[in-house]
Amino acid sequence: MKLVEQMLSGNTAALARLISLVEDGSSEVSQIMKLIYPRTGKAYRIGLTGPPGLGKSTIVDKLTAVARGQGLEVGIIAVDPTSPFSGGALLGDRIRMQQHYLDEGVFIRSMATRGSLGGLPRTANEVINLIDASGKDIIYVETVGVGQSELDIIKNVDTAIVVLAPESGDNIQTMKAGLLEIADIFVINKADRPGADDLISEMQAMLQLHSGRTRWEIPIVATEAINNKGIEELYRQIQLHREALNGMGMLDQRRKQQRREQFINTLEKKISTELLEIIRQDGQLNQYVGEVEKGEIDPYSAADEILNSKTFLTTLAQQLSQRKRPGG
Repeated sequence: MKLVEQMLSGNTAALARLISLVEDGSSEVSQIMKLIYPRTGKAYRIGLTGPPGLGKSTIVDKLTAVARGQGLEVGIIAVDPTSPFSGGALLGDRIRMQQHYLDEGVFIRSMATRGSLGGLPRTANEVINLIDASGKDIIYVETVGVGQSELDIIKNVDTAIVVLAPESGDNIQTMKAGLLEIADIFVINKADRPGADDLISEMQAMLQLHSGRTRWEIPIVATEAINNKGIEELYRQIQLHREALNGMGMLDQRRKQQRREQFINTLEKKISTELLEIIRQDGQLNQYVGEVEKGEIDPYSAADEILNSKTFLTTLAQQLSQRKRPGG
């Protein structure tokens, strides 16, 4: 595929076009991902999550500057809330990363959540893999939200950073479980504001209660990203976490889990698409949709009826048989 060849040779416009095809659900996605998959796995993936307005984009901007100072190429995925009207991203984080616009060693892409409840759009993993295959050394993934329902980030990155600010203190109690599941590193940004020391003390006490669960002691880094304070220390902690993961054999384990999640998600999407197409084309099966809409049958009974239908099972078997690999 010409676009893939162009991307692998360093063409940024081709990378952007391939990402658009993935986001739009093009029929070419499977072929694209098959072609680039052998080139993935090089980039180190770092996720940042936390409530809106805490300066995550500024932190990513400053971390990128540190990485570029070391000669590393960087990819940035900034996930924005979705507009309820257009379906597009609302915030446009790229405007907060202007110093890297003209830097050929930095690729920045905004993505909309498009209704996904896990903090990341469903196509995020494919986009991460595309940027990885393009030759970037580090990929930053900035997501929206934090809590027990926004755990997608840990399924897609190697180091997960949770960003808080002094005003987050009142919400710590309700976020505790989710925070501890997500974070490899905590960042208290805007640490010059009142309440920062109290929040750090509270976080330290919380971590102390859960110490010993892993061999990595979760650090708390105070930053003032807008003033570039604490960024070097945060970058150092990311490197230390990477070294710790390698030393414990956990990086390979995380990558295996990421591949497993991607396989299951891909399988679910393909099966779901296949099933819905069969139901749409079969008039008898499609009647159940109308009956559910009218409230004449509950969704569970309708699903059981369809899955037990001989017509459905025969059609599904035929569809799967037609998709068998050559020689399979």
